[in-house]
Amino acid sequence: MAQTNINIQMDESLKHDFDVACADMGLSTTVVFTEFAKAVAKKRIMPFEISTDRLPSDITLASEKALAKDWLLPEEDEAWANL
Repeated sequence: MAQTNINIQMDESLKHDFDVACADMGLSTTVVFTEFAKAVAKKRIMPFEISTDRLPSDITLASEKALAKDWLLPEEDEAWANL
């Protein structure tokens, strides 16, 4: 599969702290972002909670309910488990 680059901007100290945290886990930042992208692409979920200070709206609640559904077929679950 062809490879591509993604450029993101973030605070320099955040990048440093992120790099250190990844290294402490024995991972590169590339591996971490790639695994994040796989989770979003395959499961259509964010692998962490996103919240705001506001109360959830009806649309947010409906979205959370839709996101909770397992959209994968059983054979896809097995393949995902090996990634």
